Amino acid sequence: MTSRFAQWTLDVHDSRKMAAFWSAALGYEIEHDGEGPHLWPPADAPRGSLTVWLQPTDAPKRDKNRNHPDLHVPDGGDVDAEVERLVGLGATRVDVGQKGDEGFVVLADPEGNEFCLLYRRHPQGA
Repeated sequence: MTSRFAQWTLDVHDSRKMAAFWSAALGYEIEHDGEGPHLWPPADAPRGSLTVWLQPTDAPKRDKNRNHPDLHVPDGGDVDAEVERLVGLGATRVDVGQKGDEGFVVLADPEGNEFCLLYRRHPQGA
């Protein structure tokens, strides 16, 4: 028996703002409850898709995240266009020391949490 990923949990200050951003970014449905928003994959999402929990916190974010999600554009979509869409939703481009030849673009959500958009998905499912 082994463990499997089930959910991505992100500490946030403004849970409604962050739910709006991440639901639009991922195409997920928002469920508000007393613990903070939960985001659920759409009905046509692949089996086993992660859910997202936006956990309210007052703690400040410090430095670069030690872990972050890597996103991809399904079906060989236009990564540059998706970067611009995400920026339009409130993401920002972030420099965490990239050299310029990486296979990804580093972005941050409206609260500064880094994530990457991959140019090419790893054959095993990156």
